[in-house]
Amino acid sequence: MERIGVRELRQHASRYLAKVTASGDFIEITEHGRPIARLVPITDDPWADMVAAGEITPAAGGGSVRDMEPIASDFDASGELADLRAAER
Repeated sequence: MERIGVRELRQHASRYLAKVTASGDFIEITEHGRPIARLVPITDDPWADMVAAGEITPAAGGGSVRDMEPIASDFDASGELADLRAAER
């Protein structure tokens, strides 16, 4: 992550906009050394938007839940759920 001051951004805004657009990374804007804003690219990916906003942190381990093999089990989750719903009525 690159950090730049407000003055630097003001003087070279188009350079930093091009850099963010090309790299997809964000740039932190500082005022008197303190972070005040982030310059982030616009994406169509809601996950990337949440990471850029600092709302979520990407997993460190890699892989995906979708890559996991299902666990063999005799447990019938659908049947159990239907029983619980019927008991509530």
